[in-house]
Amino acid sequence: MMNDFSFQNTTKVHFGREALSKLSSEVIRYGNRVLLVYGGTFLKQCGLYDKIVSELKKEDIEIFDYDLVKPNPRHTDINIGGKMCRDNDIKCVIGIGGGSAIDSAKAIAALAVSDTENCWDLVEAKKPIMKALPVFAVPTMASTGSEMDASCVISNLETEEKKGYNGPAIRPAVTFDDPVNTFTVPAYQTACGSVDIMSHTIDTKYFSKDDKMDMLYRMMDEHLKTVVKWAPVAYTEPDNYEARSNLMWAAAWALNSFMTCGVRQAASVHAMEHELSAVYDMVHGHGIAILTPRWMRYILNEETAPQIARMAYNVYEIDKDTPVMEAAEKAIECTEKLFFETLGLKSRLSDFGIDDTRFEEMAKNACGERGVIRGFVDLTPEDVVNIYRMCL
Repeated sequence: MMNDFSFQNTTKVHFGREALSKLSSEVIRYGNRVLLVYGGTFLKQCGLYDKIVSELKKEDIEIFDYDLVKPNPRHTDINIGGKMCRDNDIKCVIGIGGGSAIDSAKAIAALAVSDTENCWDLVEAKKPIMKALPVFAVPTMASTGSEMDASCVISNLETEEKKGYNGPAIRPAVTFDDPVNTFTVPAYQTACGSVDIMSHTIDTKYFSKDDKMDMLYRMMDEHLKTVVKWAPVAYTEPDNYEARSNLMWAAAWALNSFMTCGVRQAASVHAMEHELSAVYDMVHGHGIAILTPRWMRYILNEETAPQIARMAYNVYEIDKDTPVMEAAEKAIECTEKLFFETLGLKSRLSDFGIDDTRFEEMAKNACGERGVIRGFVDLTPEDVVNIYRMCL
């Protein structure tokens, strides 16, 4: 019997080529002093920064810049952003970029109104975030789905930890999804982002011991099929509006809480990958790509085979007369082919100079205080080490 659940998603989404034309009218409802959260110089080089500033000036909104965003956002950088908000009486925060920028905006917004100056205190508190400055999101790539969810993930390089915190207050108030803003995403980031989109379905709900509504399970099939179809197109045709639109919307719906309704489990691959990001500063989506098919193969048995085979039948369109165990193997093979051949991602941790020196330590951290990742198949530290070694 399916678990009970509560569902609410309060994010308003403006989608399409004219999405940003609504920016100033939405922001001014919350205040006239904003912090723009982004990283690097590309935002200004491509003209998007000027476009956003121009839109905000229509309502005489005062703008402050935080340009410290890096992949796997650092807690020390978030602390700087929180102080900027306090010192300048910031009323709302706009994350512009990928998941790292939007997660940074969320973390800054929560820290700015908290009773601490160190965002890691909020991580360690393990309490839902109930108060934050309003957050807005302008995604420039299809990946994490952070633009419509209520969580963020932050790295502590001092302790080599990557953890998240969540709560309704950090779910973006409004998101502005213009697929054109993703045209300039490099092929490598398009590949990594597409893997992450798929993983948010595969890792948290598609493969699950919990019962699922048939309607939701069918939507998961179609969600995965969408990425399988359009990711290769976006990879080879970066300015294909249809491909970019489908990936952008798929990213939002992978993680906006809807398809997760009734499913309660840990995200096994994400837990393992966060250790790779924390210790080796690895690109999250690439780590997910390397881990996912190895994890699928490691947990494959008579009990799990039917759900893995479903992916073969319904997502990769393998003949439904194929025996279940054979179909499950084909699902894994198709996933490997998509990630490592079609999308061109390197397939092994050793390609990045990673060896097994720290696997036992990482596995222990991935399993947390309980000593086990309670997911589709529960994983002990020994299991996690075995999966890491399969990836070398």
